[in-house]
Amino acid sequence: MTRRRSIPWIYRWSRPLIGAIAILGALITGYLTFEKLTGSQVTCQAGCDIVLSSPYASIFGLPLSLFGCLAYITMAALALFPLLLQPDKGRGSLRNQAEDISWLLLLVGAVSMVVFSGYLMFVLTTQIKAFCPYCITSAIFSLTMLIMTIKGRDWPELGQIFFAIVAASVITLVGTLAVYANVNKPNALATGNVINRPTTYPEPPNGWEIKTVSGPAELALSDHLKKIGAKMYGAWWCPHCFDQKQLFGHDAAKNLPYTECAEKGINPNPDACVAAKVESFPTWVIKGKTYSGTQELKKLAEYSGYKGPVNFKYSTK
Repeated sequence: MTRRRSIPWIYRWSRPLIGAIAILGALITGYLTFEKLTGSQVTCQAGCDIVLSSPYASIFGLPLSLFGCLAYITMAALALFPLLLQPDKGRGSLRNQAEDISWLLLLVGAVSMVVFSGYLMFVLTTQIKAFCPYCITSAIFSLTMLIMTIKGRDWPELGQIFFAIVAASVITLVGTLAVYANVNKPNALATGNVINRPTTYPEPPNGWEIKTVSGPAELALSDHLKKIGAKMYGAWWCPHCFDQKQLFGHDAAKNLPYTECAEKGINPNPDACVAAKVESFPTWVIKGKTYSGTQELKKLAEYSGYKGPVNFKYSTK
């Protein structure tokens, strides 16, 4: 009488565990995507906002977290779908074929996510120099899924694993470098009358330096906003706040009725921001009404009842 060979626990539970991690990753990146698209502030320390507002946080004009969410959803589907098929001991069964194909795709997907996460961790420590628990958690999830994919089955050919890892790594790294090729190229602060955002990273307490030049209209509008008691709430690390100040120019920006909401900024007053129910930066409160996001100066003039010159020098588009 022969004893049946026991199946290692990792072989039985690898797919459910990979699926669970992928679903959790999809929920986290989905939350980040929602907050990014709605202009809300992510629940985290200031480091997260610096990272999520950096040039590396967007690809093709879309939030990076959106692509991460899609990657996690794909990994969850690959891990869990074969489990829904009818078990069959036959080697040529539909379930076994689905398992074989999906294992290879899981390996390619996990390797790609680890390589991409590794690149972002390098950028996080050497360029952005900010702590983001969401980014680190995602990197850990990716590495865990890769380990479980490799250990989670009895691979018939080790050469298959090696080739898949090398090919996926090279393609992902080349693609990543191509996508971010222009991130570190210097941009002018203004092209004609359209402001551009710099690709350097802000440093507390001032953030980016405002180098656009204020004209008479910008100076008059900032003075008007101050006189009527308008408020602009922002943070030193916020790129949209920088855009808003760039529209006014250096001198007019210094005269704005500005309240700093971030702890490391100049004269921070986070309590005032909480009292004003600020949910995103910048937020304007003008004559009792709230306006979120970067506002064109003509709009601010309209909201505030400004009657002075309106030949403003800059715009966002």
